[in-house]
Amino acid sequence: MKRGWTGWIAAGAVAAGLWWLNRLPANVSQPAPKDVGDTADTALGRGVARERAANPNLSGIQLLADAREAFAARVALARAAERSLDLQYYIWHGDRSGTLMLEAVHAAAERGVRVRLLLDDNGISGLDTALAALDLHPNVEVRLFNPFRIRWPKPIGYLTEFTRLNRRMHNKSFTADNSVTIVGGRNIGDEYFGAADGGLFADLDALAIGPIVADVSADFERYWCCGSAYPAAEILPPVRERQRRRLHKRASIVERDPSARRYVQALRDLPLVHRLIEGHLPLTWAEVRMISDDPAKALGRARKRDLLSDRLRAVLETSERELGLISSYFVPGKRGCAEFSRLAKQGVSVSVLTNAYEATDVGVVHAGYAPYRKRLLEAGVRLFEMRREARDAPRRRERRRGVRLGVASNFRGSGTGSTAALRSGASTLHAKTFTVDRERLFIGSFNLDPRSIALNTELGFLIESPELAGQVADVFADQVAHLAYEVRLDEAGELVWAEQDDAGERIHHREPGLGPIPQLALRAVARLPIEWLL
Repeated sequence: MKRGWTGWIAAGAVAAGLWWLNRLPANVSQPAPKDVGDTADTALGRGVARERAANPNLSGIQLLADAREAFAARVALARAAERSLDLQYYIWHGDRSGTLMLEAVHAAAERGVRVRLLLDDNGISGLDTALAALDLHPNVEVRLFNPFRIRWPKPIGYLTEFTRLNRRMHNKSFTADNSVTIVGGRNIGDEYFGAADGGLFADLDALAIGPIVADVSADFERYWCCGSAYPAAEILPPVRERQRRRLHKRASIVERDPSARRYVQALRDLPLVHRLIEGHLPLTWAEVRMISDDPAKALGRARKRDLLSDRLRAVLETSERELGLISSYFVPGKRGCAEFSRLAKQGVSVSVLTNAYEATDVGVVHAGYAPYRKRLLEAGVRLFEMRREARDAPRRRERRRGVRLGVASNFRGSGTGSTAALRSGASTLHAKTFTVDRERLFIGSFNLDPRSIALNTELGFLIESPELAGQVADVFADQVAHLAYEVRLDEAGELVWAEQDDAGERIHHREPGLGPIPQLALRAVARLPIEWLL
């Protein structure tokens, strides 16, 4: 009996100790909003003014489909900034692109630019020292969203704080001088910028100028000042000033590395920011609405009307002719399955592109998606699953319109940061893009899954532009068959996977890439009551 009591007491002591160690700092003062003043006299501000002269009430949009161009655009904006840089990201890796990006913002701070980094604490593995050192700079502030108090191993925090730590900030934005912003699906890391032939289905961002930038800046401010954002100095172990100098040295080494030359070359070759400053950047002008979650969602306190998912659902339900959904993680749930089925039965052409099991970086999500396939197909929804080794497709419209389609290879896990499964050599879809009736286009961080709907905070643009929506819809129609399996029902009502290749169409009667053991595992996972976590 004594031994039993001793065990319970020891377990209780361990639990209490973990709870104590994992407590967040109390009474952390929230920062007052900071005004960097009028940025109209900056190079970016003057360039934007020239671009907006003929369209003062609309926002200008440039799609960033190519991976290296998306990287180069961010670094170029950091180098062009004169007053402020506000960066908000879910994942920031300490790899080649992540290191070069940190050095770009550090260099901006060195020349007097106010830099603010708001990072979700789940996606910065290995960067504690670098971020703490950067935070020492007088022009840099780093805040961590929903942080882990125990720094290593972080997953221990879930034992006592699962409800809180299970909610993450999935938003992505990069704003320079309150004049130009980039919003979309990409985090900061090689897997988001390292595609051999970057393209729409790998990932997609939107560079924007005009009224929408003020909305993004205001949204950054409310996240920066919310109760879930903690000063890095309150969370990260203290470091010395010399650690910051090491960041510059590390970036210099990375820049000289042959494997990083494509990033450096992209910076030299990309004319985008220079054209913007000169007022000669070709933009599509449209009404753009930013939609995002109330940061109180991370505390489980947001009102339903303040959730991105409800506002986006209202837009999707207005579709009358054609609905195209591109989502790296697609778990529609019973409600989503019913809504998409209803639209299809009403005559709306509903098409979904997501990852095949062989291409996904988070296999457990496939267990949440697979049970809905047959019901969706029976209702008339078309399902496409990105192949692991997708072939290059013929290019027609995209060359003329400036939207290129490719597949990112050698992607690492993109959905869950350091805990993602790594699939070397796989083609992985990470974009989150929806088109409605070829008139409206959504680009952002939102996946069609329960996690984006109910747990994580999200951000995106709803763009009222037949031109841009048509571009994305045309590329989908032209190329998806060459890059993905089309899932169908055969005469017996069983699932088959149609694959297009040089010899024509091949039909797979077994799910590609899914062996007997993974199949049994996915079936077991699908029976567990965990769909709300996916």
